[in-house]
Amino acid sequence: MNFTISQQRVYFSTGETKDINFRQQQLIILKKLVIDYEIEIVKALQSDLHKPEFEAVASEIILTIKEIELAIKSLKTWTKPHKAPVPWQLLPASARIEPEPLGVVLIIGAWNYPFQLVILPLIGAIAAGNCAVIKPSEIAVHTSKLLGEIIPKYFDPAYISVVEGGIETTQQLLTEKFDHIFFTGSLHVGKIVLAAAAKHLTPVTLELGGKSPCIVDTDIHVEHTARRIIWGKFMNAGQTCIAPDYILVNQKIKAQLLVNLEKCLNEFYGKDPQSSKDYARIINRKNFDRLVNLLNNTQIMIGGETNADHLYISPTLINNVVFTDSIMEEEIFGPILPIIEYTDIREAIDWINSQPKPLALYLFSQNKNLQQHVLQTTSSGAVCLNETVLHSSISSLPFGGVGNSGIGSYHGKASFDTFSHYKSILQNPFWLDIKLRYPPYQGKLSVFKQLFKF
Repeated sequence: MNFTISQQRVYFSTGETKDINFRQQQLIILKKLVIDYEIEIVKALQSDLHKPEFEAVASEIILTIKEIELAIKSLKTWTKPHKAPVPWQLLPASARIEPEPLGVVLIIGAWNYPFQLVILPLIGAIAAGNCAVIKPSEIAVHTSKLLGEIIPKYFDPAYISVVEGGIETTQQLLTEKFDHIFFTGSLHVGKIVLAAAAKHLTPVTLELGGKSPCIVDTDIHVEHTARRIIWGKFMNAGQTCIAPDYILVNQKIKAQLLVNLEKCLNEFYGKDPQSSKDYARIINRKNFDRLVNLLNNTQIMIGGETNADHLYISPTLINNVVFTDSIMEEEIFGPILPIIEYTDIREAIDWINSQPKPLALYLFSQNKNLQQHVLQTTSSGAVCLNETVLHSSISSLPFGGVGNSGIGSYHGKASFDTFSHYKSILQNPFWLDIKLRYPPYQGKLSVFKQLFKF
């Protein structure tokens, strides 16, 4: 492992990765990798998560390819130096800001979207001109193994390498000095990554999670609302960091919403979701047991069926939940959706603001005043109005958290920015050199003050 990192430092020092044409060519190669191995990637995702082909292609393959294409198209614009204004008193000096690569970066992926959560940040790392070490999640066994097999076929390990392994491997990687660490995962592990990075003063991007609330008020199209919530919650069996974690619904609309939620579940997955080809499974037994325990002492409205042998938990709605229930104490990260009713929107907002800032917040309401009120009185990584999850697929929107839900952002140009240092450059010609700023200072202060209107 040390050999890999030292190799990458030597390779980075050659300056080859800084060449714009080289970067574009590597992005083209990465796109070819994804296209060449689409079938194998989908199979690995199905083996790890029983992920439906549609979800695998839409959320992991197409999303990745579109990000690569954007980077290829935009790279010359992103890397172009930008002029910066200079006060007239300092003329004829000129200033510019120029992006440069950070060096050797570490990307630690998560298991719920195990392909795109390492490849999307890799796109930014390549576009910015870095070398990269990729650590896929060992929990997604098949996808990790596939990445370990195919990346070396397309990229020199001195440029991009994959390091497989468990907790011990990650711990060993974190003892090394990197120029940036990009981590996607839980808050608990994020704190460990941050502490390890601090020993080297290494900057980090932490993509974490939290309990993303979904507010449903009265002024809505109830059928469309239910459909969008069910889709956003139960894709990938709820194992999505921005899935609606719980619903806060206005008491006046609750009955209608519940009817439509049940209708949508039947429409999407049928009467027996376990037999549906469109419904994923829990990643492993540890997470399965954790989720089953969350169902204890709850009022299950729909679902609640489990099968440990197949790591199956049916899409489940929990009714009559209150803020003090144990299920509200942690991020669910599974196919369980608690429903809490409110009579006053201030109650819902006060609850949200009493909790750690979420990665996403969803509001269903056509009331523009209410939309503005929620936007102004809450803080979250992102907000969707009358929609769920889709914001993560839009490259022009930086994706990231705030507070406990994360540090930094990526997607599109934000990925390039994350893996770049914006270097400030001042240039001054020799043809003019006013002596006002030089010692001796006697008699100069009054002129200096007048010049700067002090």
